[in-house]
Amino acid sequence: MRKRNACTICAVRQKALCRGLPEDQQGRLNRTAYHRHYDAGRFISGADQRQDWFATVLSGVIKLTKSLPDGRQQIVGLLFPADFLGRPFRGRSPFTAEAATAVELCCLDRCHFEDLLQKTPGLSQLFLERTLDEVDAAREWMFLLGRKTAEEKVASLILLVARRLRRAGADGGAERPAVHWDFPLSRTEMAEYLGLRIETVSRQIRALRSAGAIEVAEGRAIIVRDLAALERMAQKECE
Repeated sequence: MRKRNACTICAVRQKALCRGLPEDQQGRLNRTAYHRHYDAGRFISGADQRQDWFATVLSGVIKLTKSLPDGRQQIVGLLFPADFLGRPFRGRSPFTAEAATAVELCCLDRCHFEDLLQKTPGLSQLFLERTLDEVDAAREWMFLLGRKTAEEKVASLILLVARRLRRAGADGGAERPAVHWDFPLSRTEMAEYLGLRIETVSRQIRALRSAGAIEVAEGRAIIVRDLAALERMAQKECE
């Protein structure tokens, strides 16, 4: 089902790429944008399939995966509210996108967005900055996977998700002392993302609980009780 977007009331407007557009171009974008909704677990777009639209994540979390010919699969990234889904100026994306949670997207026509990107310096500058930020984040994640201990890996992943969802307002506001949300990945997916065994992930989550950094509630709910303790266990700043 498609629903027209209203940029003036968009929850991620000040964080999304479209903030790089002048007002008249934002109005033009508003007239052509539409929403798509996906339940958790739903396929969004496939690797090597042509995608005629791009999107800004309005709510929820998307996981990006890469598969080998023999069926083995690896989670290679997560997209959060205000993140951009798509690969401009390339016919196909190398990754499969799937809704890790219920997701709402603000979708844009490929040709329209690529035209804006070429003709709008503010938008192209912001897109370049965001792309370089993603490159830096990927390098940090390579370091995490290669050098951190299992405890540091699990703590870093929870810290990453907590900060991104808190920044998006998913926990009800930055003034709350605890961050409470449904974790977007299962234990199996966490293990896959971190290159660990599922038993190791479960053991490290118990260690984080024992340290008072987090609590685990029903289902996938996680409460970060002590952000400073979680940061110490992750050993470094994690964006």
